[in-house]
Amino acid sequence: MTAQNSATVASPIAVSGTLLAALGVATFSFTFPATHWSLTGFGPWTTATVRGVLAALVAGGCLAAARTPVPDRRYWPGLAVVALGVVLGFPLLTTLALETTDTSHAAVVVGALPLTTAVLAVVRGGARPSRAFWAAAFAGAGVVIAFTLVQSGGTPTTGDLLLFGALVVCAAGYVEGGRLAAAMPGWQVIAWALVGALPLTVPAAAAALALEPARVSGTALAGLGYLAVVSQFLGLMVWYRGMAAIGVARASQLQLAQPLLTLVWSAALLGEQLGAWTPLAAVAVLVCVAVTQRTAA
Repeated sequence: MTAQNSATVASPIAVSGTLLAALGVATFSFTFPATHWSLTGFGPWTTATVRGVLAALVAGGCLAAARTPVPDRRYWPGLAVVALGVVLGFPLLTTLALETTDTSHAAVVVGALPLTTAVLAVVRGGARPSRAFWAAAFAGAGVVIAFTLVQSGGTPTTGDLLLFGALVVCAAGYVEGGRLAAAMPGWQVIAWALVGALPLTVPAAAAALALEPARVSGTALAGLGYLAVVSQFLGLMVWYRGMAAIGVARASQLQLAQPLLTLVWSAALLGEQLGAWTPLAAVAVLVCVAVTQRTAA
């Protein structure tokens, strides 16, 4: 097969992978507003653990319906990293942070996730992005970090520290999930991670439900349902498949647009006031997204 034919074959794969990754970003962008809704009726530990249990029930049903065999043992360590990162660590840390932090502020802090993911991809997977890619990635991260410091008065808060911790564990889960999605379908990666985490999420959810008071409402249930079905399962399913198609580092840069989408939801649905710097930050970040997607990663 000639190089031209190879490019022709690869192009549709790259396009579909980018679309899948972008769809994942779109679903993730509503995670913080959904968490805010859930916190109106449930405690932070209940929100973080019950979403994992509910998502595991959906994932387990899909695995059973498809008669999917248990993954080979060599994949278990990677699945454990996915479980600790995106099933347990990120949901818990961000939910605790959102008790004291505005959704819009949290969204901008988590805007540094693409750079964190790209760095871990280099360390873990041997990826070698180009200099232009790194320049755009650092520029995008710089924009969101500067925006965060302006909003917080120049000093990170406790919520910020929780969010920074969430960045690290989530990026690790993304990198391992992206690697595993090259060997198995993306939906199976997150499905097995969710099911594998049940020995931790079930007792934690039971304890949280017993200890934290609940004020059940339609809004709280809608938020928790979105977190469980969409953010925790369906979104990650298409996200991992997209990463497997276009690469972890390049897919991660699409997430630079995620905080901007979250800001839109925060203003439109939660009534949060956006600062005057938001439009400028939005344009700068979107430029960085465009550069990273046009640069070989």
